[in-house]
Amino acid sequence: MKKIYLICKIAIALMIIFCVFYTILFLCAKYGSQIDIENSNSIYMYDKDGKTFYEGNNGTKKWIKLKDISKHLINATIYSEDKNFYEHNGFDIPRIIKSTLVNIKSKDLKEGASTITQQYARNLFLTFDKTWERKIKEAWYAFKLETQYSKDEILEGYLNTINYGNGILGIENAALYYFNKSAKDLTLAESSMLAGIPKSPNNYSPLNDEKAAKKRQKQILQSMVNNGVISQKEMNDVLNVKLTYYGKKENLNLSTIMYYQDAVIRELESLKIVSDDSIRQEGLKIYTSLDVNAQTKLEESIKNNLEKKDEMQVSAIMMDPNNGEIIALAGGKDYSKSQYNRAIQSKRQVGSTMKPILYYAALENGLTAATTFLSKPTTFSLGNGLTYSPSNYADIYPNDKITMALAIAYSDNIYAIKTHFFLGEETLVKYAKKMGIKSKLEANASLPLGTNELSIKEFVTSYATLANTGYSVNAHLIKKVEDGSGNVIYKYNEKKEQILNKSYTYILSELLSNTYDTTLTSYTAPTCASIAPRLTKKYAVKSGTTDYDLWTIGYNPDIVVGVWTGYDDNRKLSSTEYKYAKNIWADAIENYLREKEQSWYEKPDNVIGVLTDAETGKIATNESKLKKILYYVKGTEPGYKRKNN
Repeated sequence: MKKIYLICKIAIALMIIFCVFYTILFLCAKYGSQIDIENSNSIYMYDKDGKTFYEGNNGTKKWIKLKDISKHLINATIYSEDKNFYEHNGFDIPRIIKSTLVNIKSKDLKEGASTITQQYARNLFLTFDKTWERKIKEAWYAFKLETQYSKDEILEGYLNTINYGNGILGIENAALYYFNKSAKDLTLAESSMLAGIPKSPNNYSPLNDEKAAKKRQKQILQSMVNNGVISQKEMNDVLNVKLTYYGKKENLNLSTIMYYQDAVIRELESLKIVSDDSIRQEGLKIYTSLDVNAQTKLEESIKNNLEKKDEMQVSAIMMDPNNGEIIALAGGKDYSKSQYNRAIQSKRQVGSTMKPILYYAALENGLTAATTFLSKPTTFSLGNGLTYSPSNYADIYPNDKITMALAIAYSDNIYAIKTHFFLGEETLVKYAKKMGIKSKLEANASLPLGTNELSIKEFVTSYATLANTGYSVNAHLIKKVEDGSGNVIYKYNEKKEQILNKSYTYILSELLSNTYDTTLTSYTAPTCASIAPRLTKKYAVKSGTTDYDLWTIGYNPDIVVGVWTGYDDNRKLSSTEYKYAKNIWADAIENYLREKEQSWYEKPDNVIGVLTDAETGKIATNESKLKKILYYVKGTEPGYKRKNN
């Protein structure tokens, strides 16, 4: 009897403690800081001209009241996501227990138990990292929502902020995007289709995978039948409705612009200047370097060239070399079909696009445009019994000495490796780091041929140092950040340092302009000769090819453009696919600069141009087959005779 009495006392004590704890928790949630559901977590992004191009989370202009949303959509959402929404206090305990048992039994996290309130609380965060701290915060905000707002207000906020795929946030935006109508006019067929998207926006958007979307729609309709919301006949009728999709945004209907927005958010996170709480309470205004015209031209170039290449992917960056501002970015062909941002998340082998860094180092260390090396099939001894036998593309060799000028134009691998060994293997690593490459590089024999993996962002940055005559720049998208009250909390501080010699960057830029000069065709053609008809202005450009990666990077004083094409699964590329990166690059840079005047570099006073025999490196004569004005620092040009003191 005493034992039972003790147990009862303990139980009563625990109940009292729980009630006190719950009361304190409730009072803190109820009367603590208010969550402004219509304005919290508002993120506005502005382009270079100060025009809004993104209004994220609650920053949408399309916030609508619950009474103006189709009842079909409301019911489809509730009975697919949280049928007990109006009964629970933010956490569906029986559902949590059930899903836990199912997951334990299946040994997989197949079934979730998040309520609409919990999902909405999660949407109040800028990022979705799966830490215990984040989960506790989510639970706390779910509890606060339930104590501070009515169920209808929570549902309204949820429907106005949920992700409907393809970069579309909020039900009114989704209705306009998918069906070109207001949310209040959505039919049962349209509503059940849209309600299925938030569970997995990439997989269940009908514009991405209509078959999977229809399957999800059927599940939602069946749930509505099971709960007595619609009849079996209504369900069957809906499944037979052929939906027509609109698929256009009201403004900036660009399928790649979400990659830019994604990159901005990632850069914001890396700056560590704001917390989730401050964003939630005050919102943010982010002023970026986005040039909508550049982004449009870049996307058009990608679409026009990869239209028939369904699985081939792309990453591309357009940068102002004078300040490092990224004015356009594509992390893939279409964000609605793949959210993986290859422009900032991927690293690939860069092939021969690595060579300009090598040749800058060579120029600064005594070699010239006329320096010759013998190019023929060669096996290099690496010591310790190891050898290295690189080959030229298609096994084409002059079997003779060639100049640096032709080695660059033809992308001769033997010449590059000999230059690499002449300088010392550590030299290329040193200059690459100097020019902004942060990835770890191995000082090995094959480094000049681009066997190390780099991100396109850091690689374009390294080319920018050549494009701006030797100044270091920091690649960035964000220029300024303000809080919701207009207070500046971050401003990009430009720091430029002269790290390369202006004379040598000029000489190298001139050499890189020969890669599409068809007058230099001899035993082979310049590597970018195929895009010569597309180019109306002068550029420094280099292409690179590996078995799995295609690169083209080039510039003039106004712009640097880098393009990668290939396959995510690293499948081998065919020779017929080598054109895509070059063509995208040529179209993007030409279309962007179409209305701009020709821009090139002013020759430094200590640089001289000499009509040179590009094959021998000597002063050109009437017998010379390939004549070209090549540039040299005075005193290093062919025929120069030093005066004896």
